[in-house]
Amino acid sequence: MKYSGMPAGMWILYKKSFRDHLASNLGYDAQSAKMITKQAKFRFREIIEKLPEFEKEDRFKANIVNCALLVAFLLSMDKRPTVEELTEFYEAAMTVPATKIFCRQGGKIKFTDKDIKGMKATAVLKAAERNPYSWNMDFLPYDDDSGYEARFYKCGICVLMKEYGFFDLVPAMCHLDYTMSELGGASTFVREYTLASGGPYCDCGYKKRRCQMVKDTERRKKKKKTIRTLKGKQAFKNEIERRFSSSESDRIWRDTHKRLLKMYAGHRNLPKGIGKHTD
Repeated sequence: MKYSGMPAGMWILYKKSFRDHLASNLGYDAQSAKMITKQAKFRFREIIEKLPEFEKEDRFKANIVNCALLVAFLLSMDKRPTVEELTEFYEAAMTVPATKIFCRQGGKIKFTDKDIKGMKATAVLKAAERNPYSWNMDFLPYDDDSGYEARFYKCGICVLMKEYGFFDLVPAMCHLDYTMSELGGASTFVREYTLASGGPYCDCGYKKRRCQMVKDTERRKKKKKTIRTLKGKQAFKNEIERRFSSSESDRIWRDTHKRLLKMYAGHRNLPKGIGKHTD
């Protein structure tokens, strides 16, 4: 993988935050944090350049780049943090303003047709079959329309962390899924298993928050109401055309339309199809 582009951008975006939280979360003094960051920059580039290029359609490139960033810092530290310490450090270091904006933007399209289409395409891609540092997943929508699950059977983070001797620290990265879902504002993240803990898969579940479910319900009701209105209008028009001559049915339809307009006079939201006469 080339260092220029996303990897270089990620380093610029997160280096200060990682350096600052070495002190605030892991207890390093300012000078030590500066030295660790300096060493981590070279190790990060070395790790990136050993990775294969990701396919254009593979949405997980950023995940492996972030993992490489964390590995570079771990290799540069003089003491190994515990899972709990690293969890707090990684969450704090990653949630810079740009990450929060990214999550909010993602939350706006969560559960939309675009989001669902992307998840289905990723499930079909199965990039880990060709790149061990990528992911394989299944897309499993919930039966009650309350969200969906992305079920992962292969994980690039597990592969890279194991390669550098940090497999036991993978849960520190997994925890960020909860944080990013919370920042997105559209879903509640739920999970039972992880590959890192010996589970059969990673079940990343995204449950719609109540406000999102209410919006979806209202949208479905409005769609059904519009369909009923259009069907009723067409059925009425067909009936008067069947019973009366062409000229007479046109007159009845125009009179009925005028009465409907009077009936709904003053209403802001007219039923679709009322307000414009169509033959």
